[in-house]
Amino acid sequence: MINEIRKDAEVRMDKCVEAFKNHISKIRTGRASPSLLDGIQIEYYGTATPLRQLANVVAEDSRTLAITVFDRSLSPAVEKAILASDLGLNPSSAGTVIRVPLPPLTEERRRDLIKVVRAEAEQGKVSVRNVRRDANDKVKALLKDKEISEDEDRRSQDDIQKLTDLYIKKVDAALADKEAELMEI
Repeated sequence: MINEIRKDAEVRMDKCVEAFKNHISKIRTGRASPSLLDGIQIEYYGTATPLRQLANVVAEDSRTLAITVFDRSLSPAVEKAILASDLGLNPSSAGTVIRVPLPPLTEERRRDLIKVVRAEAEQGKVSVRNVRRDANDKVKALLKDKEISEDEDRRSQDDIQKLTDLYIKKVDAALADKEAELMEI
């Protein structure tokens, strides 16, 4: 029973870390990344459709994204959607390819982005700690129902704490990587 609780907590903590990494990957650095445009939706036959389903997005170089739209008639709609997004990007159409140059980040903007990333990291840590609390509550319920001994309770809580520390270190490592990436010139 305790092993099931531990495994469940480990899976949930892993999901918290992955969600954090996914979230910070969308924060724009000076480097071009196709995932930057993941949140953009285009109106296609009356339905909001993700850009990835309507076009091929690749990083042409470190500062430029190239978008090849599958249906040429959608090119103006894709450009409008990118302009309307809060990413601050200016696409330019070159025949069948839409190029999106990424402007270099100012020092002030880098500092703001680091604050945002740190806030996200704190949210990631809080979610990991919430998983720890849930797991400890389940173990305490087993102790209350006299299904486990106090020694097993103490051991499993120590084990869950070690697991929590490990996943918080993973969040900190991802945070440090993203901060270094943001400060690169």
